Amino acid sequence: MMGVTLHLPPSIMLSRFLTRPTRIVPFTRAFSASTARPNVEASADMKKPKASTPLRRTASASRPIRANPTPTRSEIQNVITLATAERYLLSRLRDKLPAGAYRLHDSWWVPAWGPNGKQGEVFIFRNGSFVCWGLEESDASVFAAKHIPLASGAQIGPLKEAETEELEFIMDPTEDTRLQGDLIILGKAEPPVAEDTLPLDLPTSTLPSETLLARYAFSQALSRSTALSVLEISLDSYLSSVAQLPESLEKTGKPGMSRTALIKKLGSLLKLRQGLNLNRENFSDTPDFYWAEPKLETYFNTLSDALEVQARTTAVNEKITYAAEVQSVLRQLLTESSGHSMELVIIALIAVEVVLALIREGPELWHWAVGPAATPAEAIETKHVQV
Repeated sequence: MMGVTLHLPPSIMLSRFLTRPTRIVPFTRAFSASTARPNVEASADMKKPKASTPLRRTASASRPIRANPTPTRSEIQNVITLATAERYLLSRLRDKLPAGAYRLHDSWWVPAWGPNGKQGEVFIFRNGSFVCWGLEESDASVFAAKHIPLASGAQIGPLKEAETEELEFIMDPTEDTRLQGDLIILGKAEPPVAEDTLPLDLPTSTLPSETLLARYAFSQALSRSTALSVLEISLDSYLSSVAQLPESLEKTGKPGMSRTALIKKLGSLLKLRQGLNLNRENFSDTPDFYWAEPKLETYFNTLSDALEVQARTTAVNEKITYAAEVQSVLRQLLTESSGHSMELVIIALIAVEVVLALIREGPELWHWAVGPAATPAEAIETKHVQV
C-alpha cells in the first residue's frame, strides 16, 4: 500500500502548536514565612517554612533546627536577593559602591553595610542581581537605589519591576556548614584547596570570615535562581502576547500581526534564548571557580538543586522551542501571503503589458486579420463603374 502524506494548512498547524499542552515548572520567589523575626528563644512560636516554594519537598528538614534553639546558635536572619537588570557591568560599579567594597572572584563583595545601624553584607553579581545577608528586603531596595543607580550605566536592560527571592540562615560554630531543608547553616568550614581562593587582604566583615567562601557559593546559586526567574517572567509575558493568534486565525484566517511586528517578536525570542544559554552567566554550567574547590561546589550545587535551577532551565528551553515553532508557522503564513500578493502584482503587470501591446500593434494586427480597407475615393469610383 502506498503511503499518503497529508499537508495541513499553516493555520491548522499553528492552532495545534498553540493548543498543545506544555509542562510548566512552578516557581515562587519567597522562601520565608514572614518578614517578622521572633526571638529564637520562643521555640513554641518558631516560624514554619512556606509550603508553596521550590524547597517544599525538603522544607520539613529544617524544622528540628528551627524548633530547638541552642546557646551556640544565632537567631534566624534573612538572605535577600534582588534583581534589577538583565546584567551588570561590574567595572562601572566601583565608584558607586560603599567604602571597603572588595572584588571577590566573579562578584563585588561589600563586607559591611546597612541603614539605621543594622549591618549586613552584600554580594553583587554580573547577572543583574545582588544578595544581601542579614538585611531586610527594604534595605536591599535602599542599597539598589543608592549604590546601583541607573545613571551609572552599570545596568544593562533595567527591569520595570525588581525580582526578589528570600531565604534564611543561622550561624552555629558547632554545626557543619550546609543547606538543611530551606535553611542555610553557617558553621564549620573546610579551608580552601587553592591558596589564592581566599585572599589574605580581606577587609573586616560583619559575618565570620571562616564562612565567607561558603556564603559566596550560596549567594551565587541564589542569584542564578533570581536571574532565571526574570527570564521565566519575560517568557510568560511573551507567550501571553501571542496567545490570541489561534482565535485570530480562526475568525479571520490571518495572524493579525504585521511582518515588522513578527520580526520584533522573533528578536525578543532570540534574546531570551541568548540570555538563557549563551551569556557568560548561563544557567547550565557550574562556574569554573568551583572545579578546584569541591566543597564549595557542593554548596553551590546543593542550593541550585534545591531551587530546581536545572529543571526550570530545561522547562524554559522547551517553552522557547515551542514558541520558535509558532514563529516558524507564522513566517510561513506571511511568506505565503507575500507570495500571493506578488502573484497579483505580476498578473496586473502582464495585463498592462497586453493593453499597451494592443494599443501599439492594434492597427497592424487588424490589417493582417481582415485585409486592407478601401479608401472613400476608391469606393465612389467602384460605384460609378458598376452603374
